[in-house]
Amino acid sequence: MAVSGHDPAVSKGLCQSASNIGTMEEAAAVRRAALTAVEDVEPTRLRERIHDRIADASLAPGVLTITSAHAAGSDPGEPITERAAGVQLIYEGLRLTRTLTRNEAWAGDREGPNLDILLADILVARGFYLLARTEAAGAAVGVVRSFGHDQTLRRERSDANYDHHLESDVLELAVIAGSTAVGVDASEKLRSYATNLANGELPAVEDLATDAVADDLATLSTSSGVPSSVD
Repeated sequence: MAVSGHDPAVSKGLCQSASNIGTMEEAAAVRRAALTAVEDVEPTRLRERIHDRIADASLAPGVLTITSAHAAGSDPGEPITERAAGVQLIYEGLRLTRTLTRNEAWAGDREGPNLDILLADILVARGFYLLARTEAAGAAVGVVRSFGHDQTLRRERSDANYDHHLESDVLELAVIAGSTAVGVDASEKLRSYATNLANGELPAVEDLATDAVADDLATLSTSSGVPSSVD
C-alpha cells in the first residue's frame, strides 16, 4: 500500500532503505486501522482528541505485530492491521492511564484529565474489541491485569520502576498477536525476545526495521534457535 513521503509522523528519522520504506508503510497502515476503529466515537471533540493522540503516538507496538506475522513465513494479508491496531490502542489507553495516575496530571484545569479518563477507557475497549476473536485475546487481558497489579505496587512501594513493565508486556502481546495471525504459536523464546526489545521504553520504529530484528523474529518463529541480538 502506498504511503506519502510527506507524512512527518511516519517518516521522521527514517532513511529510505527498502526495509524502512516497508516499515513506513506498516506504520501508516497501523495508524489508519486505529483511526478507523474509533471513527464512530462521539462527541466530535472527544474523537478529535483521540485522533490527535494516535497521530502523535509511537507505532512500535503495531508495527511489531505486523513484522512478527511476516517473520513467521506467511503473508497474513489485510486483517493483520486490525490486530496491530488492537495492540496499539490497548497500549495507548494504558499509557494514558499511567500518566493520569500521577498527581501532576491533575494540576490546574480538571477538564482535560476528566476527558482523558474517558479517552483511555475508549482506547482500551476498542483495542479489546479488535482482538476479542483472536488467539491474542487472553494475552490482551493479561496485559491489562499486569498493568493494574504493577500500578498498585507502584503506589504502595513508591517505586517508579513498575511503570516500565507496560512497554515490555505490550511488545510481548504484539508478537503473540502477529505470529498467531498466521497460525504460529508464540514460543517462550519469542515472547522473551519481544520483552527485551523494550528497555524501559518502546524502541524507535526504525529500530524494528533492521535485518537483525527480522532474522531474529524469523528464527524464533520457526525454531528454538537463539537469536543473534539477544543474550
